[in-house]
Amino acid sequence: MKVFKFGGASVKDAAGVRNVADLLQSVGYENTCMIVSAMGKTTNALEEVVKRYFENEDFEKTINAVKSQHLDLAKELFENADEVSNEISQFFDDIISFLRRNKSPNYSYVYDQIVCCGELISTKIISMYLNSIQVKNEWLDVRDYIKTDNTYREGKVDWKLTEESISRLSKNGFYITQGFLGSDPNFFTTTLGREGSDYSAAIFAYCLNADNMTIWKDVPGVLNADPRYFENAELLNHISYEEAIELAYYGASVIHPKTLQPLQQKEIPFFVKSFINPTEAGTEVAKGQPLEPSVPCFILKREQHLIRLSSKDFSFITEDKLSGIFNKLYDYQIKVNLMQNSAISLSLCLEDKYDNLEKFVSDMNEAYKVHEENNVLLYTIRHFDDQSDKVISKEKELLRQTVRETLQIVVKA
Repeated sequence: MKVFKFGGASVKDAAGVRNVADLLQSVGYENTCMIVSAMGKTTNALEEVVKRYFENEDFEKTINAVKSQHLDLAKELFENADEVSNEISQFFDDIISFLRRNKSPNYSYVYDQIVCCGELISTKIISMYLNSIQVKNEWLDVRDYIKTDNTYREGKVDWKLTEESISRLSKNGFYITQGFLGSDPNFFTTTLGREGSDYSAAIFAYCLNADNMTIWKDVPGVLNADPRYFENAELLNHISYEEAIELAYYGASVIHPKTLQPLQQKEIPFFVKSFINPTEAGTEVAKGQPLEPSVPCFILKREQHLIRLSSKDFSFITEDKLSGIFNKLYDYQIKVNLMQNSAISLSLCLEDKYDNLEKFVSDMNEAYKVHEENNVLLYTIRHFDDQSDKVISKEKELLRQTVRETLQIVVKA
Protein backbone atom coordinates (compact mmCIF):
# COMPACT_ATOMS: atom_id res chain seq x y z
CA MET A 1 0.00 0.00 0.00
CA LYS A 2 0.88 3.64 -0.14
CA VAL A 3 -0.10 6.41 2.27
CA PHE A 4 -1.15 9.94 1.27
CA LYS A 5 -1.58 12.85 3.63
CA PHE A 6 -3.42 16.08 2.79
CA GLY A 7 -3.29 19.08 5.10
CA GLY A 8 -5.92 21.70 5.78
CA ALA A 9 -4.67 24.06 3.07
CA SER A 10 -5.35 21.45 0.38
CA VAL A 11 -9.04 21.11 1.35
CA LYS A 12 -9.81 24.61 2.61
CA ASP A 13 -12.67 25.13 0.13
CA ALA A 14 -14.71 23.36 -2.55
CA ALA A 15 -12.10 24.08 -5.23
CA GLY A 16 -9.47 22.43 -3.02
CA VAL A 17 -11.58 19.30 -2.53
CA ARG A 18 -12.16 19.06 -6.30
CA ASN A 19 -8.42 19.46 -6.86
CA VAL A 20 -7.70 16.57 -4.47
CA ALA A 21 -10.18 14.44 -6.43
CA ASP A 22 -8.44 15.36 -9.71
CA LEU A 23 -5.04 14.61 -8.17
CA LEU A 24 -6.16 11.17 -7.02
CA GLN A 25 -7.49 10.33 -10.46
CA SER A 26 -4.22 11.56 -11.97
CA VAL A 27 -1.69 9.76 -9.76
CA GLY A 28 -3.86 6.78 -8.78
CA TYR A 29 -5.55 5.82 -5.53
CA GLU A 30 -5.61 2.03 -5.62
CA ASN A 31 -4.34 0.34 -2.42
CA THR A 32 -4.06 3.68 -0.67
CA CYS A 33 -4.71 5.00 2.82
CA MET A 34 -5.41 8.73 2.76
CA ILE A 35 -5.03 10.87 5.88
CA VAL A 36 -6.78 14.26 5.87
CA SER A 37 -6.62 17.22 8.25
CA ALA A 38 -9.39 19.62 9.23
CA MET A 39 -10.37 22.10 6.53
CA GLY A 40 -8.58 25.44 6.44
CA LYS A 41 -8.55 27.17 9.84
CA THR A 42 -11.19 24.92 11.43
CA THR A 43 -8.85 23.72 14.19
CA ASN A 44 -8.11 27.33 15.21
CA ALA A 45 -11.85 28.09 15.34
CA LEU A 46 -12.57 25.02 17.48
CA GLU A 47 -9.72 25.98 19.81
CA GLU A 48 -11.49 29.31 20.23
CA VAL A 49 -14.66 27.41 21.15
CA VAL A 50 -12.80 25.62 23.96
CA LYS A 51 -11.26 28.88 25.16
CA ARG A 52 -14.66 30.59 25.24
CA TYR A 53 -16.21 27.64 27.05
CA PHE A 54 -13.69 27.84 29.89
CA GLU A 55 -14.02 31.62 30.08
CA ASN A 56 -17.82 31.30 30.36
CA GLU A 57 -18.35 33.20 27.13
CA ASP A 58 -20.76 32.50 24.27
CA PHE A 59 -19.19 29.57 22.42
CA GLU A 60 -22.25 28.57 20.38
CA LYS A 61 -21.88 31.58 18.08
CA THR A 62 -18.40 30.37 17.07
CA ILE A 63 -19.67 26.82 16.59
CA ASN A 64 -22.50 28.01 14.36
CA ALA A 65 -20.09 30.08 12.25
CA VAL A 66 -17.88 27.03 11.62
CA LYS A 67 -20.97 24.91 10.92
CA SER A 68 -22.19 27.42 8.33
CA GLN A 69 -18.83 27.37 6.55
CA HIS A 70 -18.97 23.59 6.20
CA LEU A 71 -22.61 23.60 5.10
CA ASP A 72 -21.84 26.22 2.44
CA LEU A 73 -18.91 24.15 1.20
CA ALA A 74 -21.13 21.06 0.97
CA LYS A 75 -23.69 22.97 -1.11
CA GLU A 76 -20.93 23.85 -3.59
CA LEU A 77 -19.78 20.24 -3.88
CA PHE A 78 -23.04 18.29 -4.01
CA GLU A 79 -26.06 18.63 -6.29
CA ASN A 80 -28.16 17.36 -3.42
CA ALA A 81 -26.42 18.18 -0.16
CA ASP A 82 -29.13 16.95 2.21
CA GLU A 83 -27.36 13.77 3.36
CA VAL A 84 -23.96 15.38 3.90
CA SER A 85 -25.58 18.42 5.55
CA ASN A 86 -27.27 16.12 8.05
CA GLU A 87 -23.90 14.50 8.81
CA ILE A 88 -22.30 17.92 9.31
CA SER A 89 -25.11 19.16 11.53
CA GLN A 90 -24.89 16.04 13.70
CA PHE A 91 -21.21 16.65 14.41
CA PHE A 92 -21.86 20.21 15.56
CA ASP A 93 -24.91 19.21 17.57
CA ASP A 94 -22.68 16.67 19.34
CA ILE A 95 -20.17 19.42 20.21
CA ILE A 96 -22.85 21.58 21.82
CA SER A 97 -24.37 18.60 23.63
CA PHE A 98 -20.99 17.56 25.02
CA LEU A 99 -20.17 21.06 26.31
CA ARG A 100 -23.58 21.43 27.95
CA ARG A 101 -23.24 18.19 29.93
CA ASN A 102 -19.47 18.20 30.54
CA LYS A 103 -18.35 18.28 34.19
CA SER A 104 -14.62 17.87 33.67
CA PRO A 105 -12.40 20.86 34.53
CA ASN A 106 -9.52 19.32 32.54
CA TYR A 107 -8.85 21.79 29.71
CA SER A 108 -6.79 19.34 27.66
CA TYR A 109 -9.45 16.61 27.90
CA VAL A 110 -12.20 18.98 26.75
CA TYR A 111 -9.90 20.33 24.02
CA ASP A 112 -9.45 16.88 22.51
CA GLN A 113 -13.17 16.03 22.57
CA ILE A 114 -14.00 19.26 20.70
CA VAL A 115 -11.10 19.90 18.34
CA CYS A 116 -11.26 16.36 16.93
CA CYS A 117 -14.49 17.25 15.13
CA GLY A 118 -12.58 19.25 12.50
CA GLU A 119 -10.90 16.14 11.12
CA LEU A 120 -14.00 13.97 11.46
CA ILE A 121 -16.13 16.45 9.51
CA SER A 122 -13.58 17.12 6.75
CA THR A 123 -12.98 13.43 6.06
CA LYS A 124 -16.71 12.67 6.05
CA ILE A 125 -17.33 15.41 3.46
CA ILE A 126 -14.40 14.33 1.30
CA SER A 127 -15.29 10.63 1.49
CA MET A 128 -18.91 11.29 0.52
CA TYR A 129 -17.87 13.63 -2.31
CA LEU A 130 -15.39 11.13 -3.77
CA ASN A 131 -17.98 8.35 -3.61
CA SER A 132 -20.45 10.65 -5.39
CA ILE A 133 -18.03 10.98 -8.34
CA GLN A 134 -17.31 7.23 -8.38
CA VAL A 135 -13.95 7.42 -6.61
CA LYS A 136 -14.97 4.59 -4.31
CA ASN A 137 -13.53 4.66 -0.81
CA GLU A 138 -14.15 3.51 2.75
CA TRP A 139 -14.30 6.07 5.57
CA LEU A 140 -12.54 4.98 8.77
CA ASP A 141 -12.77 6.47 12.24
CA VAL A 142 -9.08 6.67 13.13
CA ARG A 143 -9.92 6.41 16.83
CA ASP A 144 -10.65 2.74 16.24
CA TYR A 145 -7.09 2.25 14.98
CA ILE A 146 -4.61 4.62 16.66
CA LYS A 147 -4.60 3.83 20.38
CA THR A 148 -2.86 6.06 22.91
CA ASP A 149 -2.53 6.68 26.62
CA ASN A 150 -4.64 9.41 28.25
CA THR A 151 -2.14 12.25 27.86
CA TYR A 152 -4.63 14.63 26.28
CA ARG A 153 -3.25 16.97 23.57
CA GLU A 154 -0.03 14.91 23.41
CA GLY A 155 -1.24 11.31 23.28
CA LYS A 156 1.53 8.69 23.44
CA VAL A 157 0.91 5.92 20.92
CA ASP A 158 0.42 2.36 22.16
CA TRP A 159 2.25 0.78 19.25
CA LYS A 160 1.28 -2.80 20.03
CA LEU A 161 -2.48 -2.13 20.05
CA THR A 162 -2.23 0.30 17.16
CA GLU A 163 -0.31 -2.11 14.94
CA GLU A 164 -2.73 -4.93 15.77
CA SER A 165 -5.69 -2.74 14.74
CA ILE A 166 -4.24 -1.24 11.56
CA SER A 167 -2.68 -4.48 10.29
CA ARG A 168 -6.16 -6.02 10.10
CA LEU A 169 -7.06 -3.67 7.23
CA SER A 170 -7.18 -5.24 3.79
CA LYS A 171 -4.26 -4.14 1.60
CA ASN A 172 -6.61 -3.90 -1.39
CA GLY A 173 -8.68 -0.84 -0.66
CA PHE A 174 -8.87 2.94 -0.69
CA TYR A 175 -9.38 4.28 2.81
CA ILE A 176 -9.96 7.82 4.04
CA THR A 177 -9.32 8.64 7.65
CA GLN A 178 -8.30 11.45 9.97
CA GLY A 179 -4.95 12.80 11.04
CA PHE A 180 -4.07 14.13 14.50
CA LEU A 181 -6.46 11.84 16.44
CA GLY A 182 -6.45 8.67 18.51
CA SER A 183 -8.30 7.26 21.51
CA ASP A 184 -7.31 6.30 25.03
CA PRO A 185 -8.07 3.00 26.85
CA ASN A 186 -11.53 4.34 27.77
CA PHE A 187 -12.23 5.30 24.14
CA PHE A 188 -12.10 9.04 24.85
CA THR A 189 -10.58 11.02 22.00
CA THR A 190 -6.95 12.04 22.23
CA THR A 191 -4.88 14.22 19.94
CA LEU A 192 -1.24 13.73 18.96
CA GLY A 193 -0.11 17.36 19.22
CA ARG A 194 -0.56 20.23 16.80
CA GLU A 195 0.38 19.34 13.22
CA GLY A 196 0.15 15.69 14.25
CA SER A 197 -1.52 14.60 11.00
CA ASP A 198 1.88 13.93 9.42
CA TYR A 199 2.63 11.67 12.36
CA SER A 200 -0.69 9.87 11.87
CA ALA A 201 0.27 9.16 8.26
CA ALA A 202 3.64 7.78 9.38
CA ILE A 203 1.90 5.53 11.93
CA PHE A 204 -0.30 4.05 9.21
CA ALA A 205 2.67 3.69 6.85
CA TYR A 206 4.62 1.83 9.53
CA CYS A 207 1.75 -0.49 10.51
CA LEU A 208 0.78 -1.22 6.89
CA ASN A 209 4.40 -1.77 5.79
CA ALA A 210 3.65 0.78 3.08
CA ASP A 211 5.72 1.02 -0.08
CA ASN A 212 5.94 4.78 0.37
CA MET A 213 4.32 7.79 1.98
CA THR A 214 3.57 11.17 0.39
CA ILE A 215 2.65 14.42 2.09
CA TRP A 216 0.90 16.78 -0.33
CA LYS A 217 1.68 20.45 0.36
CA ASP A 218 1.19 23.88 -1.18
CA VAL A 219 4.97 24.08 -1.72
CA PRO A 220 7.03 22.12 -4.29
CA GLY A 221 8.71 20.02 -1.59
CA VAL A 222 11.13 20.54 1.28
CA LEU A 223 12.85 23.90 0.83
CA ASN A 224 16.12 24.98 2.40
CA ALA A 225 14.27 27.94 3.96
CA ASP A 226 10.74 29.19 4.58
CA PRO A 227 10.05 31.60 1.68
CA ARG A 228 7.86 33.72 3.99
CA TYR A 229 10.97 34.77 5.91
CA PHE A 230 13.95 34.12 3.62
CA GLU A 231 14.65 35.13 0.04
CA ASN A 232 15.76 32.74 -2.72
CA ALA A 233 14.61 29.53 -1.05
CA GLU A 234 15.74 26.40 -2.93
CA LEU A 235 14.07 23.02 -3.36
CA LEU A 236 15.93 20.11 -1.77
CA ASN A 237 15.64 17.19 -4.19
CA HIS A 238 16.96 14.50 -1.83
CA ILE A 239 17.69 14.34 1.88
CA SER A 240 18.42 11.49 4.26
CA TYR A 241 16.23 10.45 7.19
CA GLU A 242 18.96 11.72 9.52
CA GLU A 243 19.05 15.16 7.89
CA ALA A 244 15.25 15.38 7.83
CA ILE A 245 15.14 14.49 11.54
CA GLU A 246 17.69 17.22 12.30
CA LEU A 247 15.67 19.79 10.32
CA ALA A 248 12.45 18.70 12.02
CA TYR A 249 14.06 18.83 15.47
CA TYR A 250 15.16 22.41 14.91
CA GLY A 251 11.70 23.40 13.71
CA ALA A 252 11.46 23.02 9.93
CA SER A 253 7.74 23.54 9.31
CA VAL A 254 7.30 21.12 6.41
CA ILE A 255 8.00 17.98 8.47
CA HIS A 256 6.55 17.16 11.88
CA PRO A 257 9.28 16.12 14.34
CA LYS A 258 7.65 12.78 15.24
CA THR A 259 6.90 11.79 11.65
CA LEU A 260 10.26 10.47 10.60
CA GLN A 261 11.09 7.90 13.28
CA PRO A 262 8.56 5.21 12.30
CA LEU A 263 9.40 5.68 8.61
CA GLN A 264 13.12 5.39 9.26
CA GLN A 265 12.68 2.19 11.30
CA LYS A 266 11.24 0.37 8.28
CA GLU A 267 13.11 2.43 5.67
CA ILE A 268 9.87 3.56 4.03
CA PRO A 269 10.58 6.21 1.33
CA PHE A 270 8.85 9.48 2.07
CA PHE A 271 7.96 12.18 -0.47
CA VAL A 272 6.88 15.78 -0.02
CA LYS A 273 5.08 16.97 -3.16
CA SER A 274 2.92 19.81 -4.39
CA PHE A 275 -0.84 19.30 -4.64
CA ILE A 276 -0.79 22.23 -7.09
CA ASN A 277 1.68 20.49 -9.45
CA PRO A 278 1.34 16.81 -8.50
CA THR A 279 3.43 15.41 -11.38
CA GLU A 280 6.58 17.24 -10.23
CA ALA A 281 9.15 15.13 -8.39
CA GLY A 282 9.13 17.04 -5.10
CA THR A 283 11.54 15.96 -2.35
CA GLU A 284 12.45 12.37 -1.53
CA VAL A 285 13.50 11.47 2.01
CA ALA A 286 15.18 8.06 2.16
CA LYS A 287 18.04 6.10 3.67
CA GLY A 288 21.50 7.36 2.82
CA GLN A 289 20.39 10.17 0.53
CA PRO A 290 22.91 13.03 0.44
CA LEU A 291 21.65 16.58 0.83
CA GLU A 292 21.09 17.65 -2.77
CA PRO A 293 21.75 20.43 -3.56
CA SER A 294 24.36 20.95 -0.83
CA VAL A 295 23.27 24.33 0.55
CA PRO A 296 22.76 25.89 4.00
CA CYS A 297 19.30 25.29 5.46
CA PHE A 298 17.63 28.10 7.41
CA ILE A 299 14.98 27.66 10.12
CA LEU A 300 13.25 30.45 12.05
CA LYS A 301 11.30 29.87 15.26
CA ARG A 302 9.24 32.80 16.48
CA GLU A 303 7.68 33.53 19.91
CA GLN A 304 10.65 32.15 21.82
CA HIS A 305 11.80 33.24 25.28
CA LEU A 306 15.41 33.68 26.38
CA ILE A 307 15.84 33.06 30.11
CA ARG A 308 19.15 33.59 31.90
CA LEU A 309 19.50 32.01 35.35
CA SER A 310 22.41 33.20 37.52
CA SER A 311 23.48 31.99 40.95
CA LYS A 312 22.57 34.47 43.68
CA ASP A 313 25.54 33.40 45.79
CA PHE A 314 28.05 32.92 42.93
CA SER A 315 28.03 29.15 43.45
CA PHE A 316 28.50 26.85 40.46
CA ILE A 317 25.45 25.59 38.59
CA THR A 318 26.23 21.93 39.13
CA GLU A 319 24.56 18.76 37.94
CA ASP A 320 22.11 18.62 40.86
CA LYS A 321 20.97 22.18 40.14
CA LEU A 322 20.63 21.45 36.42
CA SER A 323 18.52 18.41 37.30
CA GLY A 324 16.16 20.57 39.37
CA ILE A 325 15.82 23.14 36.58
CA PHE A 326 15.07 20.57 33.92
CA ASN A 327 12.62 18.70 36.12
CA LYS A 328 10.65 21.94 36.42
CA LEU A 329 10.78 22.47 32.65
CA TYR A 330 9.43 18.95 32.22
CA ASP A 331 6.68 19.49 34.78
CA TYR A 332 5.53 22.66 32.99
CA GLN A 333 5.88 21.13 29.50
CA ILE A 334 8.24 23.88 28.37
CA LYS A 335 10.47 22.93 25.42
CA VAL A 336 14.18 23.84 25.41
CA ASN A 337 15.38 24.79 21.93
CA LEU A 338 18.85 25.99 22.93
CA MET A 339 20.93 25.99 26.12
CA GLN A 340 24.28 27.52 26.98
CA ASN A 341 25.91 27.41 30.37
CA SER A 342 28.88 28.88 32.19
CA ALA A 343 30.11 28.29 35.73
CA ILE A 344 27.45 30.43 37.42
CA SER A 345 24.79 31.01 34.75
CA LEU A 346 22.53 29.11 32.40
CA SER A 347 20.86 30.55 29.29
CA LEU A 348 17.78 28.78 27.89
CA CYS A 349 15.81 29.55 24.73
CA LEU A 350 12.35 28.23 25.54
CA GLU A 351 9.09 27.49 23.76
CA ASP A 352 6.07 28.01 26.01
CA LYS A 353 3.30 26.13 24.21
CA TYR A 354 1.10 25.76 27.28
CA ASP A 355 1.58 29.24 28.80
CA ASN A 356 3.46 27.98 31.86
CA LEU A 357 6.50 30.24 31.60
CA GLU A 358 5.40 32.57 34.41
CA LYS A 359 5.09 29.63 36.80
CA PHE A 360 8.55 28.39 35.84
CA VAL A 361 10.11 31.84 36.30
CA SER A 362 8.37 32.22 39.67
CA ASP A 363 9.88 28.92 40.83
CA MET A 364 13.34 29.90 39.57
CA ASN A 365 13.25 33.28 41.33
CA GLU A 366 13.59 31.51 44.67
CA ALA A 367 17.12 30.28 43.95
CA TYR A 368 18.39 32.32 40.99
CA LYS A 369 18.57 35.78 39.56
CA VAL A 370 16.36 35.58 36.47
CA HIS A 371 16.64 37.76 33.38
CA GLU A 372 13.93 37.45 30.71
CA GLU A 373 13.87 38.43 27.04
CA ASN A 374 10.40 37.53 25.78
CA ASN A 375 9.20 36.96 22.21
CA VAL A 376 12.67 36.62 20.71
CA LEU A 377 13.55 34.92 17.42
CA LEU A 378 15.66 31.77 17.14
CA TYR A 379 17.53 31.22 13.87
CA THR A 380 19.02 27.81 13.16
CA ILE A 381 21.33 27.34 10.16
CA ARG A 382 22.29 23.79 9.20
CA HIS A 383 25.45 23.39 7.07
CA PHE A 384 26.26 27.07 7.58
CA ASP A 385 29.03 28.86 5.71
CA ASP A 386 30.78 32.22 6.05
CA GLN A 387 27.89 34.03 4.38
CA SER A 388 25.00 32.33 6.17
CA ASP A 389 24.51 34.71 9.09
CA LYS A 390 24.23 37.81 6.88
CA VAL A 391 20.45 37.36 6.96
CA ILE A 392 20.50 38.14 10.71
CA SER A 393 20.88 41.58 12.27
CA LYS A 394 24.06 41.67 14.39
CA GLU A 395 22.71 44.65 16.35
CA LYS A 396 19.83 42.56 17.72
CA GLU A 397 21.87 39.44 18.52
CA LEU A 398 21.48 38.14 22.08
CA LEU A 399 23.17 34.72 21.97
CA ARG A 400 25.12 32.60 19.48
CA GLN A 401 26.06 28.92 19.60
CA THR A 402 27.79 26.62 17.14
CA VAL A 403 27.69 22.82 17.30
CA ARG A 404 29.49 21.12 14.42
CA GLU A 405 27.49 21.99 11.27
CA THR A 406 24.73 23.86 13.07
CA LEU A 407 24.71 27.56 14.00
CA GLN A 408 21.98 28.94 16.28
CA ILE A 409 21.44 32.63 16.97
CA VAL A 410 18.87 34.28 19.27
CA VAL A 411 17.92 37.83 18.33
CA LYS A 412 15.41 40.44 19.47
CA ALA A 413 12.26 40.51 17.37
